[in-house]
Amino acid sequence: MLQIAKSTDRLDNYRLKISEKEFVPIIQGGMGVDISTSELALQIADLGGIGTISDAMIQTVSDKYYATSYTRKKRNTYILNTNKKEKKIVKFDLNDLYEAQSNHIRKTMRNKSGTGDIFVNIMEKLTMNNSMQTLRIRLNAALDSGIDGITLSAGLHLNSFKLMQGNIRFHKAKIGIITSSVRALSLFLRKSKKSKRLPDFIIVEGPLAGGHLGFGSDWKKYNLMTLITEIKTFLTEKKMTIPLIAAGGVFTGSEGITFIKNGAEGVQVATRFTVTKECGLPNSVKQKYFESEKEDIVVNNISPTGYLMRMLKSSPAIGSSIKPNCESFGYILDDNGRCSYVDEYFEHLANSKYMNSFSKMKKTCLCSNMLSFKIWTCGQTTYKLKDTSIKDKNG
Repeated sequence: MLQIAKSTDRLDNYRLKISEKEFVPIIQGGMGVDISTSELALQIADLGGIGTISDAMIQTVSDKYYATSYTRKKRNTYILNTNKKEKKIVKFDLNDLYEAQSNHIRKTMRNKSGTGDIFVNIMEKLTMNNSMQTLRIRLNAALDSGIDGITLSAGLHLNSFKLMQGNIRFHKAKIGIITSSVRALSLFLRKSKKSKRLPDFIIVEGPLAGGHLGFGSDWKKYNLMTLITEIKTFLTEKKMTIPLIAAGGVFTGSEGITFIKNGAEGVQVATRFTVTKECGLPNSVKQKYFESEKEDIVVNNISPTGYLMRMLKSSPAIGSSIKPNCESFGYILDDNGRCSYVDEYFEHLANSKYMNSFSKMKKTCLCSNMLSFKIWTCGQTTYKLKDTSIKDKNG
């Protein structure tokens, strides 16, 4: 029987326990590219929760904040390849990647105060034309830089524990995974056991989350509460005690409490933080979130990762064409140097005399468009933001 939060109850009355440490039961979701800024994550940690930064396009983030020049260096290395469809030669310098990851995390951790923690969200789907090596570098650089915890996201992460197991902090940092099914979790746990370590937490992400989804075209038939119940039952049967975090569509404290009363130990929230002062979105984009209505939020397949994405239907990147800039970025290139957007772009180019005569693109360039904030990813509850905020006289 579903237990509902009482009107007199408060989310702050509960505590999330991970690896013997207690937190306010809120994890702020890790949103890239630099939407969940260090400033935002540090504020959450200062209040006793868990703040999360993202390592999406980490070299460009480092260039933005710390006057490094990793992106320019990479572009200069491969500049003669700019107009070619073939991108297999375009690689990340692993030393630069390690430095960029370390730099951002060390500087963030140096500013940490309060009783909370700082985690980093690391996506497996950032394949970077060298998936295992670039993932190994990002994971171990995070551990070496003193991060409190790592959230493994956007993928099954079947080899991620193996990539970290030789690190001195592998058993010290809090490491967890985002999953959307018992099947995916079962595969991950089977692999992680070989590293003699289980995850410290499991974030169960439902179909109403923002950005990339862990579901197919039948996403509407799934329900977060049902997923929490199924995974809780699975863990009990396996005699595993791992805290579950409910994520995707959790908007109010009462909703959070309801999940805690029904099998979760805490909640992960992202949409509520997108319009905060500390969030990295430009004010003009935050205004679009405030203005949105329920029907403005769509799920589409424009991502070259192959995952569905939820965003505002007015996102400028939808259908747009932009010259691939893999020589500078290239975070989505697979191990063969391929990206479905790059393939589509050059196919259009071969059949069109002018770029502005392209027909509407089916895919979008995630690297360039996320960096310029032209993909307005959001959770299904975004249209409610206007009801929980006070509008200034100037609008």
